[in-house]
Amino acid sequence: MLALTSFGQSTCKSTVTGDLHIDHFQSVLYSREQTVRVWLPPGYSDPSNAQIKYPVLYMFDGQTLFDDCTAFANEHEIQADETATGLISNGTINPIIIVGIDSSAQRQYEYLPYKDSLGNPRAPEPIGKKLPDFLANEIIPYVSSHYRVTLSASYTGIGGASNGALAALWVLVNRPDLFGLGLIESPTLPDGNGQLLRDTTFLARGPDRIYIGVGTTELAVPGGDKFAAQLRLTLSDANAGFARMCEVLAANLKAAFINHPDVMLMVEPNANHTSESWARRLPKALTFLYGKHSQTAP
Repeated sequence: MLALTSFGQSTCKSTVTGDLHIDHFQSVLYSREQTVRVWLPPGYSDPSNAQIKYPVLYMFDGQTLFDDCTAFANEHEIQADETATGLISNGTINPIIIVGIDSSAQRQYEYLPYKDSLGNPRAPEPIGKKLPDFLANEIIPYVSSHYRVTLSASYTGIGGASNGALAALWVLVNRPDLFGLGLIESPTLPDGNGQLLRDTTFLARGPDRIYIGVGTTELAVPGGDKFAAQLRLTLSDANAGFARMCEVLAANLKAAFINHPDVMLMVEPNANHTSESWARRLPKALTFLYGKHSQTAP
């Protein structure tokens, strides 16, 4: 599927807005240094807020969230910092903490729960099924011991874009005790030949709220026509299928048996598989997940 694996820009001026902390710790699972980027909302350090634990959104591909200088090569940041600052300042959402979990050069191998049987069938079996344990045993303990984030699933989200969205969806489905909110942008649902659609067909419990965003021309990007040709499809048919899979995913999640997930599906005309599209839709995603439905976290 569409893979972004180059990191950073050659010459760049930082575009970070607000209070961003860049932390590192040694990951046991991956046997390497892990970087997390923790964006703190305005007022976090005020003495009057010292007892507040904040709603939190964990996002994969952390280097793409806040700064053009660390985003994927030839891409821009998703503007999570600017967007959250604006929404908090005008009272649209409550203050939240956003935690970016950096990906590595082995992003596809580490993120996908299933092999990319359509786009890269000869690749080794990926290890993305380990991500729920990585979040539960390493990321959340580190963040919660250093920052005032809630541990309530009702106010804890997991999100990502592209392969990061597929990773977030896998975590969301498999750890509903930890994550009640999901932000899923342009998920690469063809991976595993649609296996995550089958996995979500008969859910006992879905998320509390989940946002799903997709464009009608996802594959109108470099390499998109090649991927469509690999599937023996026209680009138009491949684009339609990409959007249709998100519609099916939304329906699957709404049909969970023992709860009634609140699902927002945003199908944006002429939007594609780029950070510009994801940034453009982010205000609606954050408003849906952390807006009027949400109260101050316990």
